[in-house]
Parts: sequence; C-alpha cells; structure tokens
Amino acid sequence: MNNLTRRQIIEKTKHLVVKVGTNVLTTQAGLLNQDRIHHLVEEICEIRKRGIDVILVSSGAVGAGMGRIGLDKRPKLHPELQAVAAIGQGALIQCYEQELDSKGVLAAQVLLTAGDLSNRERYLNIRNTFYSLLQYGALPIVNENDTVSSAELSLTFGDNDRLASLVANLFPEPLLVLLTDVDGLFTGDPSLPDSKLIPVVEKWSSSLMQMVAEKKSSRSKGGMSSKLKAAQTVTSSGGSMIIANGDDPNILSKIYSEESCGTFFFPRGKLPARKRWFRFAQPSAGVVVVDDGAVKALEQDGKSLLPVGILLCIGDFKKGDVISIVDKSNREIARGLSNYSSERGELICGRTSKEIVKVFGRDLCPYEEFVHRDNIQLNSDSI
Repeated sequence: MNNLTRRQIIEKTKHLVVKVGTNVLTTQAGLLNQDRIHHLVEEICEIRKRGIDVILVSSGAVGAGMGRIGLDKRPKLHPELQAVAAIGQGALIQCYEQELDSKGVLAAQVLLTAGDLSNRERYLNIRNTFYSLLQYGALPIVNENDTVSSAELSLTFGDNDRLASLVANLFPEPLLVLLTDVDGLFTGDPSLPDSKLIPVVEKWSSSLMQMVAEKKSSRSKGGMSSKLKAAQTVTSSGGSMIIANGDDPNILSKIYSEESCGTFFFPRGKLPARKRWFRFAQPSAGVVVVDDGAVKALEQDGKSLLPVGILLCIGDFKKGDVISIVDKSNREIARGLSNYSSERGELICGRTSKEIVKVFGRDLCPYEEFVHRDNIQLNSDSI
C-alpha cells in the first residue's frame, strides 16, 4: 500500500525540485565530476519530457573552486569561502550550460540569499520569476549566492538542503529529491552492518533525529539532520520528499519507475502559501512569552493570541513582523504576524481588551488580537 501511495504521489507531482550535494558533484580532489553532471542533465531532460517542471538546486561552487585553486580543505574564514565560491560558480554553471545546450535546453542561473526569501515582496518576485523561467522552457539552476551572503546566521541559508526546501515551498505540492552520497535515512550509522534503510516515513517523529549519524566532509556543509529539517518544511506544507543516493547515475530514472529506492517522506499537511512564507522563510523578529491559558487557546482551541495572555515581549519588532510565540519553558508553540510593535506590546501585555481601551483608547490600540488566528501557524502542524 505504501509503494502504491508513493507512486501515485510521484506521478501526480507537477513540480520537481532536485537538490544535488557537493559530495555527489565533485571528486575527492574537489574537482567537478563532469561525468556525473552529464548523467544528471540527461535524467532531468527525460523527466521534463513527461510535462514535469524541474528546478535544480546545485551545490558544488565551493568544491569546484577548491579544485581550481588546489585547496584540500574547505576554508573556514567567510571571506575566503566567498572568494572560493566566486571562482567555482562560473565553472559549475558553464558545465551545466554545455550539457543542457546539447539537449536544446536553456540554463537559467538563479543565485539567492536568505534575505531574498525573507522579504515578502522579493519572495513573491522570485516565485513569479521561477514560473516565467519554466514557461520559457528553461531549467532554473539555483545556488546560494555565497559571494555576497552575510556571515551572520540570520542572513544565510546554512546549507543547500534548507535552500532547496524553501524553493520547493514556492510551488504547490512539490516533490523534493535530495541527492546525497548515502542510500537514504538509516536507523543508525549507515556504515554499521546492523543499520537498516528506512524506506518510508509516513508520520514525523522526534525520534528520527536520534537516528542521524553525521558524516564529516571537507567539501560540504549539510548532513542528514539538515535533510530531516528540509523534510519537516516540505511535508508540513503539502509536499513530499525523497533522500536518495546521487552516486547512482540512474537514480532519478529509478525514482520515476516502479523501483522503490531511497527514503520517501509522505506529505503531512497543506499550508496556504502565505503561511508557508512566514513559518519557514521569514526569520523571527522577536519573541512573546505567553501563559498557560494562551497556550491552550492557541494549541487546543485554535484561537487568536490576545494581549492578556502575554507575559513578556522580547526583542525589537514592528507591526507586521513575524514573531515567535513561546510558553514559559521557552518552547516555541507557534509563529505569527504581530498586530503590534514590541514597544506597544510592553504597554498592553497582560491587560484585557476593556482595560486597554480604557487606559489607552481605541485609536492607540485598534486591534483586540495581538496576533490574529488567521496569521498564526502552530509548530504542532509542522512536526
């Protein structure tokens, strides 16, 4: 039954996002693996013939740059990483262009920063650009713009697994395929004989993270934990995801055949596009700590967050910003769009609506809800 359901999901998917990791695309010396890119492009072109829109998220710029310069270890300083990425990115896209040109397909390089997706207007512009590229018949090739990304964590994706999950969430019910150098998610360290491949994940469990065995690599940033986080993002938004071995030159063909391979993550929810944006793409600008009554109202009753249930406002946020809503133990229970700034929030938190109107007037505090239920996304819907 699982394979049948998996097959039905794959066959009905209209948007496929393929993310290929550095260790798949480069040799141990850090040079681009031309043969692997050749097979990858061939498979993508065959899938496109099915009428499926394909977006490629490709790592490899830093790895390719390391090979060009002759480095045997990934640089640690951010300016050095940016320089190596700039050197390698040109070689990476040139290789793709040559392969795609032989197939009569246009290559479209799309370099993104986390700030591009965290800003609502730019987010929508990027989504529209992707749709236009696909209408022109081009293959969007996406990578993080390492050359200009800030070293601060809040302004970087961290790894291309997260980038791929956010790109996938631009589309309705996408299939995200993460190609790595292992066969999928295992019950333990894949190198140990007693570890077994998990073929399907139907429901998310926190125990999945405990199975993760991270592999050290001098050329890549991501690991299995980042892939599981990507699965959380995509599946809670109505998409599905597969982790599979990109060292197999026919892996995409196998995914689209009757053959079951890798680890398949079933979709678990269906968020509206706006909620996908502020839940996953937009970093939190501040935090509000709420009491037990507010936790119950949000998690069990599906209600709005009222000022009376707020104990404390943390950070400097403005009206319309995304804020984290946490309980007294600092557990994030939801995110939402605030109707008030943190400055205003400090004045009205813990007060009832009648008290607020009596003390401050309706003009100063026009909203009864600090965060309206339509602008709240519970974490329990994403785990």
